[in-house]
Amino acid sequence: MSFSLHGIGVSSGIAIGYAHITSSARVEVPQYMLDRQYIDEELARFDAAILTTREELETLRLHIPAHAPAELSAFLDMHLMFLGDSTIAEEPKRLISETQCNAEWALAQQMEALVARFEEIEDPYLRSRQDDVVQVVQRVLKVLLGHPSHLPLDVNFDEERILVAHELSPADMILFKSVRFAAFITDLGGTTSHTAILARSMAIPSVMALHNARGLIRDHDLLIVDGRDGVVIVNPDESALAEYRLRQNQWRIDTEKLKRIKSSKSATLDGTPIALMANIELLSDLDAVKAAGAQGIGLFRSEFMFLNRSDLPSEDEQYEFYKTVTESLDGKPVTIRTLDLGADKQAPWGHSVADNPALGLRAIRLCLAEPGLFQTQLRAILRASHHGRVNILIPMLASFIELRQTLQHIDTAKASLRKDGLKFDEGIAVGGMIEIPAAALSAPFFAEQLDFLSIGTNDLIQYTLAIDRADDSVAHLYDPLHPAVLNLIQHTIRAGAKAGKPVSVCGEMAGDPQLTRLLLGLGLRTFSMQAASLLQVKQQVLKAQLEELAPLTQRLLKNTDPDKTAQLLGRLNS
Repeated sequence: MSFSLHGIGVSSGIAIGYAHITSSARVEVPQYMLDRQYIDEELARFDAAILTTREELETLRLHIPAHAPAELSAFLDMHLMFLGDSTIAEEPKRLISETQCNAEWALAQQMEALVARFEEIEDPYLRSRQDDVVQVVQRVLKVLLGHPSHLPLDVNFDEERILVAHELSPADMILFKSVRFAAFITDLGGTTSHTAILARSMAIPSVMALHNARGLIRDHDLLIVDGRDGVVIVNPDESALAEYRLRQNQWRIDTEKLKRIKSSKSATLDGTPIALMANIELLSDLDAVKAAGAQGIGLFRSEFMFLNRSDLPSEDEQYEFYKTVTESLDGKPVTIRTLDLGADKQAPWGHSVADNPALGLRAIRLCLAEPGLFQTQLRAILRASHHGRVNILIPMLASFIELRQTLQHIDTAKASLRKDGLKFDEGIAVGGMIEIPAAALSAPFFAEQLDFLSIGTNDLIQYTLAIDRADDSVAHLYDPLHPAVLNLIQHTIRAGAKAGKPVSVCGEMAGDPQLTRLLLGLGLRTFSMQAASLLQVKQQVLKAQLEELAPLTQRLLKNTDPDKTAQLLGRLNS
């Protein structure tokens, strides 16, 4: 019988293959009482399971594939850190001693208590870290029950296989290169989970949050996985199979064709040059940036080197990191955004989570509240500017006081470097992110005071429409084509043009080829996006005639009918 499942597409692409079912991550745990004389033996059994699990994770660290994403090691380090935490490694032993229960039950009870504490956290990123705790505990439980965690390393598949799991840990993902799965789908997880991040980094089509896929799909069922639309078709009929094979082949053909325009000059049909930049988080992103022919890095999210660790990176560590990126671009610009921690990106050493973290101490607010942290990063960025074209980008500016204080901090960092005899670019450009309606409405002032502006559409849409984009119940209201959003974008672009300052868009809108002509019609001339989207956007740029775009764009801005908006966008793209 054929049927479809719908979840969250976390890594795009289409895969067709046969299901390979993994054992459930949530193992059944027995409960029984022990005589007092066996307690010491049970405690020793628990300690041995912790040690065995640690050895498993250490072995995985030693067998990380050479070309795997760099963050894999960091994920394993975090799991090892959880494993060594007293709440997992010691508290169950107290329960064993006091209640005389078996080790499995004590550990399972402790896990449920920890999960309950995580569930009370409102911030979605921090709340999703409970998955990592569960994954670590499940590994220990499987050792205690006599079947350690593993994926089948010795399997040789004649056809492509699609991994079907209740959930997967980042450690399990390391083994994908050995087994060569075409895609994976899971019952649990979401777009902010570490496993989803890894799937995107490794370009594996994947769908998560399917809820009951593992219960409904049987081993060797034929599956279609559409990672873009979040759809899984089980045992498709011949017509569906033929359609998706055509889509898959067409996608591969289109991908190959796009490579032909990599070296083409990025300009519209009327000769207007358009800058196409890339967004990066990690050093492992640089190969994709070069492969896409990006004209530079328009957004370097520096906060990712602060995550998944219990300490702060030193100035020298940051400097070497930024220097490596800068030198690898061979003179092309690198725009480094200062720390944008808070909201959905929390560090374990950070402040306590606010009731509404999206409106709390985050981004530039956090940096101004932690001047030592801010000065360390600014000095590192400035030092890296001696090795190439580096720009500084300030996130979440809202007030003129914040801007004044930020510029003072930059001057202080420069003065300290001069005193230490360290070289840097004295004329380094400083820009501000426009991602709050107040900042967009104040764009003329910010454009006068700064060297450039960068519109962060993800947060601008969220704050303008009062919609939490991580909340599934209101996700359908998250609308980049809302007239208020488009008018704020155009207002910002025009403010930059009047002041003679460049304006870019670095949010998800920049990487959506369906919105490329619209943004061009609004006056945008610099796009920054994930490298995987760059050639698709470039294709739209090369086919655009600016004189034809402006009238339709203005009609779309004034329209308030959603159906008519879709029609106008279709005409704009035809």
